[in-house]
Amino acid sequence: MTPIEDLAVLADEQRRRMFGFIRRVRRPVTREEAAADAGISTKLAAFHLDKLVAAGLLRASHESPGGLRRVGRKPKVYELTEVDIRVSIPERRPDLIAEILLDALLTQQPGEQSRAAALRTARERGESLGAAERARLRPGRLGPERSLTLSEAMLERTGFEPDRTAPTGMRLLNCPFHQLVERSAELVCGLNHAYLCGFLAGLETSGVEAVLAPGPGRCCVELREPDQGDTPLPTVAGQVREGADEGGVEQGADGDPDERD
Repeated sequence: MTPIEDLAVLADEQRRRMFGFIRRVRRPVTREEAAADAGISTKLAAFHLDKLVAAGLLRASHESPGGLRRVGRKPKVYELTEVDIRVSIPERRPDLIAEILLDALLTQQPGEQSRAAALRTARERGESLGAAERARLRPGRLGPERSLTLSEAMLERTGFEPDRTAPTGMRLLNCPFHQLVERSAELVCGLNHAYLCGFLAGLETSGVEAVLAPGPGRCCVELREPDQGDTPLPTVAGQVREGADEGGVEQGADGDPDERD
């Protein structure tokens, strides 16, 4: 289920109350205990509890609550799962950038600058994801159109909101890292670009590349066929500033991020 579907399960007041009760007591509870707290029948409580299990918010098992040993069949009990529900419209994924930066810090090599380590890690993470998708799908040789088709599912899951503008062209209508871009556009857009380049490499696409192309209100990267007539700008910052001049992403007030180790 999606996070929004999880929240829809909790829209019911009685269901929400039982979920809150289990969170408060911090132990497995029986249907009877949940029913008593909510002031409803055991049968109705079981219905709501099983809905919460189906949504992944609770897990069910048969054991004696509180560790008490009883004769006969152990009752069915419900307890919390480790699920973490987050809903953002549009989708925001600062956690992905945080994981990349943490991995970069942990794997930084002697003499490697911090930004270089972050870009390397972003590409490696994207490449690993692309390779996993290729192993799962077994697509064979990929041309430009099929490369974009197979990329769409991952881009949608990550919150990029892919928009197929042509058979071999795709814009990304949402930036999952928007709040961080406001702090340091060059660093974050560079990590995003490296991540998507790595994904395409891991998927073993052909005839498609990730290109920095900032535009108003959307992601700084597009996926498209290489254009031999393009004159690439020398730095990520140059492309980000160009997008800002057109009403797109603006450089953060702090300028370039610190490159010191």
